[in-house]
Amino acid sequence: AVRSAAAQAARPIAVLADLAGPKIRLGDLAGGQLRLQPGRPFTLRSRAGGPIGDATGVHVSYRRLAADVQPGDRILLADGAVELRVTAVDSDVATEIIRGGLIRSRAGVAIPADRLSAPALTAKDRADVPRVLAMGADYVAQSFVRGPADVVALRERLGPGGPPIVAKIETRPAVESFDAILDVVDAVMIARGDLGVELPYEAVPLVQKQLVRRALDRGVPSIVATQMLESMIASPRPTRAEASDVANAVFDGADAIMLSGETAIGAFPVLAAEAAVRIVRLCEERGASLLPAGAPPPVGTDAGALAYAAVALASADPAIEGIACYTRTGRTARMLSALRPGVPVFAFSPDAGIVRRLSMVHGVVARTCIPPGDVASRLGLMAWLLGEARLAAAGAAVVLVASTAEPGSGPNLLEVHRVPG
Repeated sequence: AVRSAAAQAARPIAVLADLAGPKIRLGDLAGGQLRLQPGRPFTLRSRAGGPIGDATGVHVSYRRLAADVQPGDRILLADGAVELRVTAVDSDVATEIIRGGLIRSRAGVAIPADRLSAPALTAKDRADVPRVLAMGADYVAQSFVRGPADVVALRERLGPGGPPIVAKIETRPAVESFDAILDVVDAVMIARGDLGVELPYEAVPLVQKQLVRRALDRGVPSIVATQMLESMIASPRPTRAEASDVANAVFDGADAIMLSGETAIGAFPVLAAEAAVRIVRLCEERGASLLPAGAPPPVGTDAGALAYAAVALASADPAIEGIACYTRTGRTARMLSALRPGVPVFAFSPDAGIVRRLSMVHGVVARTCIPPGDVASRLGLMAWLLGEARLAAAGAAVVLVASTAEPGSGPNLLEVHRVPG
């Protein structure tokens, strides 16, 4: 469906496959939802089968729940909306409702990460990997990552040429080992729902800003997710606080925001997506002075030095309206994006998959193109394509980045051209 919609819209759209990981979910509830009242007992049943969930208890998807918790532990439901305290453990888990609220069938169940004995890459995840590869997903998200070893294990499972990995940062161990995770991952997602269970809620905004900044400094794309426009599950308009939350993700420097319940189960999925786009677009167009500085200048490679020179040139000359490059792997475009040039990065690649992946990277507009053999023709074609695709106006000055060396060796040539009329 996504591929079909992207083709109809003539837009490259990346598909992200989300591996469940050791995510614990409630079973089915009578009527699909239930409001829990504080002070009442509530049983979490880890045995298969049994009655449908009601006010006395519900089945959970994790069979080892009773082995992983003990009396006094806190269990949160529905992204922390409901809080339970464990009172007794046998084959089931008896709890008392501390903070009541509405829960729905298949809502998330969160226990402290250091209690969870299940591996980040579960048997179900391993079974799902062939399906992810068969569907041609552009990214694969890994849930409940605790450290770099989890990412390495998934990469080995995906095999050579597998899709890039997005590590979901939703546990305290992941926050503590974030820099090591950045060493081995392709992108990160700040998944604030479960992260808000692991950390005090008042700490989440600061942690979000710190992680997004550290990812940007390393040139790793970041996504901010969970409860961005939560009220739009039931309302056609976001709250003002939600609009500010989306804006803050933009001003933090995130490459993307992600909606989940708003579009998965919400009554207004299209309006929610449109609202997110409107907020992001306005922030980027009118709040440019509030956007963060880019990553530090790359050192140690000619390609990094050239990318920095291109961005410095574009930043210094207000007449320059963009930077264009050819890229086989997407690396040059990502490098330019991380430097936050303040103008669009136009990326041309012969690989449609790379073009789709670049749709998630900040400020990059990517198109498919087979480059000519000689560099002069490549530069001329880039300038012509910018005008033909109406990416830049006729006469606009653009910085063109290319390579005279072997494919894969990185850019080593920079020129300023005008888009032909």
